[in-house]
Formats: sequence, C-alpha cells, structure tokens
Amino acid sequence: MPVSVLVIFWFSVAVIAYTYLGYPLLLACLTRRRPEPPERDDPPAVDVVIAAYNEERWIEEKLRNTLALDYPPDKLTITVVTDGSTDATPELVRHMAGERIRLLHQPERQGKGAALARALPGLNGEVILFTDANCSLAPGTARRMVRHFADPQVGGVSGAKRLLESGRHGGGEGLYWRYESWLKALDDCFGSVMGAPGEVWAARRSAYRPPPPDIVLEDFYASVDLVARGWRLAYEPEALSTEEPSPTSGAEWERRVRNAAGGFQAVRRLQQVWRSGARTMFQYISHRVLRWIVVPPLIVLLPLWTLLLLPSPVYAAILGLEIMWALAALAGWYLTAHRGSAGWLALPLQFVMLNASALAGGVRYLSGRTTVLWPRVRN
Repeated sequence: MPVSVLVIFWFSVAVIAYTYLGYPLLLACLTRRRPEPPERDDPPAVDVVIAAYNEERWIEEKLRNTLALDYPPDKLTITVVTDGSTDATPELVRHMAGERIRLLHQPERQGKGAALARALPGLNGEVILFTDANCSLAPGTARRMVRHFADPQVGGVSGAKRLLESGRHGGGEGLYWRYESWLKALDDCFGSVMGAPGEVWAARRSAYRPPPPDIVLEDFYASVDLVARGWRLAYEPEALSTEEPSPTSGAEWERRVRNAAGGFQAVRRLQQVWRSGARTMFQYISHRVLRWIVVPPLIVLLPLWTLLLLPSPVYAAILGLEIMWALAALAGWYLTAHRGSAGWLALPLQFVMLNASALAGGVRYLSGRTTVLWPRVRN
C-alpha cells in the first residue's frame, strides 16, 4: 500500500470532514450566544435599495411588501434601480413612485453592482437595506436589523434566506439554506459572518463601500470588505427573506455555477482579507476558501486515491460507500426532476451539486466566461 497515497487519502478525508462538520462543531464548542441587542427607541432613517432587472412579475408586490414593513414610515424610503430593463418594470415603479418610492432608470445595463453604486449618492439614511425584487421580507426585518447598529463596531447585518418548500425543487435548496443559517449563527458568535445574501442585508451608510463594477457577487464582496476593514458583520435570523425555489433543477444548477464563479473571483480580488487579522482569516478560510476552492477537487479525486489503495478490504468498503453516495445523488436528481422532491436523498444530491457546481464555476471563471450580466434563470 503506497504510503504517499495513504497520506493523501486521509488528508483529503480530514479536510472534507473539517469543512462541513469540524469547523461548525469547533465554533459551537468555542462560542456562546451573543446577547440580544435592545430595540432602539429612536430608530435611524433607512434607505431600502432594490436593483430590479426585468422584474415586472414581482415588482409591485415587492414594493407593497416593503411599504408594509414594521418601521416608521417617515424613516423608510425605497429606491428602485431598473437599469437596462426592457419590460414594464420601470413603468410599474413609476406608477407607484412618490414621497417614499424613487425610481432610477437608464437604458444601459451594467450589472447589479453598478446599479447599486449609482443609487448610493442619493441616499441619506444612516442604514442601507439591500434586497432583491423577487423576495418578500418579514414585517419586522428592518426593525430587527437596525438594532445591531447600536454597537459602533457593527458595519453590516446579514439576514436569513428561506425558500417556499411547497414549490417544486424547493426541498434541496431549503436544506442547503438551513445549513447556511446554522453556520452563520455560529460565525456571528465567534466573530463575524463571512458574507451576506443579496436578498436581505443592511450596511451602515458610513461604512459601506461599493464593490468594483465587474464583481459578480457584489453582496458577498461588499459585506466581506466591511469585515476586512475592521467592521463586524452581524447576523439577524429574524430578518427573513422568503422566495420561491428555482423552477427547475437546471435553473438551480445555473444559479450555483454562476455563484461559484463569482466566489472564485471574490476570493482572488478580496486581497484585503489577508491583512485583516488571524480571527477573520481563520473564518474566511474555513467557511469560504476551503468550501469553494479546496474541497471540490479533493472530493473528485477521492475515488482515485481509494482505487489505488485496493485490494485492501477496508478501502474496498470505502469505495463501495462512495459509489452508493454517488448513486443516491443521481436518484435524488431523478426524483427531483420527475416528482419535484427527493425526500431524504436531498442530502447526497445537494452535497454533490454543491461541489460539482463549485468545480464548474471555477472552470467558468478560469476560462474568462464570468460576467455580471448573467441571464435570468427564473420564469
């Protein structure tokens, strides 16, 4: 049995296990839950910013949902940027515009990051709340988020994303986001959350710095940039964004691949993180770098190392488990595509999809096919 192959095999197993189980369990042992921040008697002014590209299906409902947030009406304004939209989105926003709703539109589409940066000079609130057009916010979202800014070290707050499980293909994605929420809560207790979802996150106006216009994951980049510059990114699980799941398995795959490509780009461009201190670097490497860049190729190569360790009965059994896991993921994909739900097979399916899409996203990024102007994947 080659010793070098044996070392590589168990090193790969250890890194994979640490990334998905060891890191969160380690944080659970090292941390205590942070005390709840108090409600603010005099809440700050909040600017809600929505970048909407061809969102005529959702935009009116989104604006009604945002206006209904449990927050003083005179302290919450909405800016909608509809750059490049070729459907009725600008007209629908213009129809609802007034004292609390402002429309920004230009024919040229330059990407979400550029749209958000264009809105920034016209914002006056202490807090900016970023949200997407195709999601609904829980009524208490704004109020729950602004509590955290009473701490002068907090530069941003990440909300939580949920999917409507009643929709087709929702179970697998929902499983992934529940795991992410658990991990975010642990990251928050230990130090800082490692990135916020674009569906719902908030930033202190004085701390926010728009990302470069060519950044694909502008929400991730901007929120981690806050952390790299010494601010803390908090987590508020009751600042809840709800949306429908991807309409098909193919749409979910495309979303994950483009996000993975954006993740590769962000890791390469966020050089400031490596100068931000040991705690932040430890979290960033454990939660993001290992999962996006290191673990996926280790998983792909693991069966090869296992084959090279045959005919040992131990590694023959391990190879059998690897094959069973792959077949379970394939069966989960088939059930999702034909019946809308994979049941318990959602676990192997999501694990395989997460790592396969990370590899595909890495290839897309390295081949220079990453763009901020990605096509819509929702119907």
